[in-house]
Amino acid sequence: MKNLFKTKFDVAVIVLIPACIGINYLGKLFASVLKLPLWLDSIGTCIGGCLGGPIIGAICGAANNLIYGFSAGDNITLIYALTSLGIGAAAGIMARLGFMKSFPKAIITACVAGFVAVAISTPLNVLFWGGTTGNVWGDAVFAATQAAIANAGK
Repeated sequence: MKNLFKTKFDVAVIVLIPACIGINYLGKLFASVLKLPLWLDSIGTCIGGCLGGPIIGAICGAANNLIYGFSAGDNITLIYALTSLGIGAAAGIMARLGFMKSFPKAIITACVAGFVAVAISTPLNVLFWGGTTGNVWGDAVFAATQAAIANAGK
């Protein structure tokens, strides 16, 4: 438990970080160009967290959002560096606790990382965009829940 956040910056980790950032960048680019309802920019973050630990996962996630945000001119992505940081840390912590040793435990890790993403992203969505983000699928869910709430009050 005391080694949960211990990180050894050796050659493997130094190579892992840009590789994971590249995977994230390509995933984000692919999903945005094809307008997919998927957040493929977390694949490298989770790989970095599971292989390098929570610090490396957090670095990979946040760095990708900052690099993509500045290079693609996507200001929304910059805000979600906090979310990616949380996802990487969560995946890394779960991996260090042994939750990547079997498929059922890996599913639990994915659920925890998803919960962390929602817990961080939802306040950001509400704070900066009134609940919407410009993602067609996410905004449709938001609109449906708002309509259901409005109809329930009648």
